[in-house]
Amino acid sequence: MVRENNFPNQPVKLICWHREGDFQTMTSEKRVWEILEAAGAEDKLSKTFDIFILSLIFLNVVAVIVGTVQSIQEDYSAILNQFEVFSVVVFTIEYLARIFCCVVKKDYSKAIRGRLRFMVLPMSLVDLFAILPFYLPFIGVDLRFIRILRLLRIVRVAKIGRYYSSLNLIVRVIRSKKEELILTSALMMMLLVMSSSLIYYCENPAQPELFPNIPATLWWSVMTLTTVGYGDVYPITMLGKFLASIIAILGIAMFALPTGILGAGFVEEIQKRKSKGHRCPHCGKEID
Repeated sequence: MVRENNFPNQPVKLICWHREGDFQTMTSEKRVWEILEAAGAEDKLSKTFDIFILSLIFLNVVAVIVGTVQSIQEDYSAILNQFEVFSVVVFTIEYLARIFCCVVKKDYSKAIRGRLRFMVLPMSLVDLFAILPFYLPFIGVDLRFIRILRLLRIVRVAKIGRYYSSLNLIVRVIRSKKEELILTSALMMMLLVMSSSLIYYCENPAQPELFPNIPATLWWSVMTLTTVGYGDVYPITMLGKFLASIIAILGIAMFALPTGILGAGFVEEIQKRKSKGHRCPHCGKEID
């Protein structure tokens, strides 16, 4: 990769060379985008940036957790606050840089509309919520409300998925198996409603305080179908016990379905990843 600047009044361009001799121009704006979006393992600057952000996210989560300990908060509140300011500055610069450079992508090429579309993406909203609690006091929001919102800093851990490619595997698996997961979720909801209704009509006459209505009985159904069984609510009638036994067995089988679907999805995605060749991080061409 070399720099080209034959005319002083024109922007600097970076050129990506390939074995075949082909090349493509790349503006500095695109280069910033690739650094932010993890261009590839060969890009040392991008990799260094990823490690820095991942470390900062991890330290932020630790700071949020230890900050709830009163003794630590009293002794090290100044250090924790300074670290929070530093983290917010870094995350804010990163967030604004992403919005500014997202126009290099085809889907967000429009100067205003493209950036607005990018801002409502799930990961963009995570980036926004990670820094939002820090700025709300400056616009006059009730500080009591801020104390609750400060817990939103924990969503910074969700930013790890942007920098750690293996975590994106989970998203791809869910997307590829969404139809099967929706079907099994619908079946589980039907089983929950049916089991709650049957147990309600069996147990309500005997235990009206524990099974007062079907919505309240849903708690028992969830605990039984998931095999948690806290034991705070349980049937005492003969018919209720019989139905509870069947429902518990069905729950084991029903909750095993999503596990099998996700397991198959992970195997498929891993095989796809292994079958793909190495590609240039800039143009997408395969490299031998």
